[in-house]
Amino acid sequence: MCGIIGILSRPGSRTMPAPADIIALLDAAVASQHDLHMLADALMAADQMLRGDAGIQCMAANPALAANLIERLNLIDAVADAEEARIDALHVDTSTLDSESARLSRVRDASWAIRRDRLRTAEAVVALAGDNAVASALAGYLSIQQALSAIDRMEVRGRDSAGISVLVTSPQLASVSDQVARAIAERELDPLFTNGSVRHISSTVVFVYKAAAEIGELGDNTRAMRQAVASDALLRQLLQLADARVSVLGHTRWASVGIISEPNAHPVNGEEVGVENSAVSVAVLNGDVDNHAELKEQHHLVFADPITTDAKVIPALVDRGRSTGLSTHEAFLNAVTQFEGSVAIGYCAADEPDAMYLALCGSGQGLYVGLAEDRFIVASEPYGTVEETTQFVRLDGETPLHADQPSSRGQVLRLSTNGAGTLQGLQKFAYDGTAIALSESDVATAEVTTRDIDRGDAPHFLL
Repeated sequence: MCGIIGILSRPGSRTMPAPADIIALLDAAVASQHDLHMLADALMAADQMLRGDAGIQCMAANPALAANLIERLNLIDAVADAEEARIDALHVDTSTLDSESARLSRVRDASWAIRRDRLRTAEAVVALAGDNAVASALAGYLSIQQALSAIDRMEVRGRDSAGISVLVTSPQLASVSDQVARAIAERELDPLFTNGSVRHISSTVVFVYKAAAEIGELGDNTRAMRQAVASDALLRQLLQLADARVSVLGHTRWASVGIISEPNAHPVNGEEVGVENSAVSVAVLNGDVDNHAELKEQHHLVFADPITTDAKVIPALVDRGRSTGLSTHEAFLNAVTQFEGSVAIGYCAADEPDAMYLALCGSGQGLYVGLAEDRFIVASEPYGTVEETTQFVRLDGETPLHADQPSSRGQVLRLSTNGAGTLQGLQKFAYDGTAIALSESDVATAEVTTRDIDRGDAPHFLL
């Protein structure tokens, strides 16, 4: 099965909220404890204020805010407990009981979202960014935290290995200092693109963090990657650049083609042995490229011996296409239409950091693009997006655009930072290259919340 996660963002469009305004909302909620609709509305409004770049900046700049929020959430949860006891004691018809329970669920969901999503996210971001982090660092580490949190939820699709690629972009990176250049060069030497590897092209530096363990518990891989991110001084230094932006492409895996190892863990890059290629790219795969061996032979692709995953052909073929003069969109479409099998694919080119490409073809795979505040949250299941947004666009890899043209089966989506979080930032195509118009009717609403899917402290999925 496996799981894909992607985060593509633009600079925040909302100013940092005032803590007093958030507290005032919760105080009003406490005061209206007998009106569950008003209570839920106030909680949901506070939750929205704490989201995105603006919310993280507010929490980081006001350390006492978390305790003040928890104090009020405790009061609200006590009200919810009392209301639940009242509902349990009712002797009414099913319709009335369902209506009463639905009103209470809105309160429970909103309170949970603030306590278990917003506050937990803020704590994790501050732990990664450190004290006195600038806005660009907070925004960058927020994207990383969102990816790691989604991988935690996606691990039920596979956990023998995992990885995230972090693309840091800034005009200042086109001419870095000698000290930074040396630090980058030292970490560019690993041809297998394993944990801690770095690639640099123009104004973008790509970091990769990976973990692979055949035996382990849920959360092991993200804990290892989180520790690697937190201890990475070079990443921290680059994120301090005032105009730095971050995108993330990640994956959690059940190995099907290729052994369980860091070189085989996704994301993989497009590098080939003995081929001069200035491109820097990363890709992830769910499913199997059934004809990967034939494609390697047909295109004379040569990879380092320890890399045996079929995913490796994806960035290599896209980069080959780009080297012939094709646009990234054309090269991506040309590559994915050569793959046989059921696949879900994500691809990023470091020299085009404002875009992310997705492809879906065949049955058994899924890709969802969550529309969050100034962010796209890509995941293989809605439960990878719902921490940040309940609104998403789903790719359809099975239905041909034209019933009489099998070549139109499968879809490609280009995500752009210009319009991130909105339909205006998405371009959709069938596998035959036909553009597919998107409208509000394509936006679906998830029917679950993080409270519904929380696995608690269970160390294994079956538990």
